[in-house]
Order: sequence, then structure tokens, then C-alpha cells
Amino acid sequence: MKIMIVEDDRVIGDLVAETLIKWGFEVALADDFDHILQLFVKENPQLVLMDINLPAFDGFYWCSQIREISKVPILFISSRNTPIDMVMAMNMGGDDFIQKPFFTEVLIAKINALLRRTYSYTENALNVLEHDGIVLHLGDGTIAAGGQRVELTKTELTILKLLMQQKGTVVNRKKIMRSLWEDESFVDDNTLTVNITRVRKKLAELGKDSFIATRKGEGYIIS
Repeated sequence: MKIMIVEDDRVIGDLVAETLIKWGFEVALADDFDHILQLFVKENPQLVLMDINLPAFDGFYWCSQIREISKVPILFISSRNTPIDMVMAMNMGGDDFIQKPFFTEVLIAKINALLRRTYSYTENALNVLEHDGIVLHLGDGTIAAGGQRVELTKTELTILKLLMQQKGTVVNRKKIMRSLWEDESFVDDNTLTVNITRVRKKLAELGKDSFIATRKGEGYIIS
């Protein structure tokens, strides 16, 4: 899923882009504010984040231009918060409005809600788990961090998914093995140790060598 960011404050734009990448989205960040429509056509995003105050033409103008050729969801982000601005945003074809400054969790929630509503996505269709900079993509069985991505085997994916879903809780070895059996992958105690080691090695490639901690005699935990 690609998101196009139209924000002339580069600091804010870069921060939003970093957050979206962390959550597993592709990003197209506008830097030529005279040719927003051309960038939209070129990038073909699934959602647009649109600031109102922009050089030359404002976000309302570009929203109306995009609406002439596409029904892609447009989420306005702006420090302007008067009722007329919000009404104008909706009247020009916007789908939602969020005021600056905003919590990134709220932004992500609004984006996911718009994507689900627009593309009939279920929660599982946005198949990512995230913790401490690691993004686990359940759909393609990869982990990503800092712009890098590493592939996992089916067994490694099942192990990391279980640990991330129960982050902050010690998961014992028997529970992990039962989870693998349910996934039609038989593993014994030694095989589990080998796979935990492999997952850790792949996390280390992404700079997260201490992501999974061992609790001796108890199991494993992501805290």
C-alpha cells in the first residue's frame, strides 16, 4: 500500500514518512508543489495525505484536481482547525481531517480506517505487526527495519508472530511448539532452539540482536 504525502514542511513530511515506513507502507513524498497531479498519476498511491497550506496552490485545489480523475481516499492534515476549513476539506472531496500536531497512533488509525473502508479491507488484510522498530509482514513472511527487509521461513514466521502478539509476556517453549503443530509444522525441542537462533540472527541483520530475550527455565519474551 503506497501513501503519497503532500506536505511542504520537510521536517513534518520526513517524520510522517518515517512513521508510515515503520508501519509497512510505501511512501511517495512530494517535493515539487507545482506538479502535484503529475506526481499523483506517476505514483498511483492508495491514499493521499494532503496539507492545506501549500506553495502556489493550496491543498483544496489539489484535492479537487485529484477528484477529477480518482476516488482515492484523501486525508487532510493541517494546523488550520476552524469549522469552515473542515467543511471546505470535505466539500472539495476530502475523506477525513486531522489537526496538527497529532499523535502518530491517531494518524495510523485514521489511515487504516480509510483503507479498510475504501478497499473493503479486513483487519487481517493490513497484515503487519510492529514493535520497537521491527515490522513483521504476515502476508509475505518478512521482517523490516530501517529500510531493510529479511525473509523468514514459515516456522520462523510462526514463532516471531506468536512472540510479537504476546509482547511483554514470557511465552514458554511448549506453547510455541503447540503453535507450530497447529500450523502443520512438527518440531521437537532441539528444532525449536535452532529456529529461535535463526530468527535472532535475522533480527540481528536488522540491528535488533536483543529483540528476543531468554528467560531461563521459562521461555522467551519480547519486551
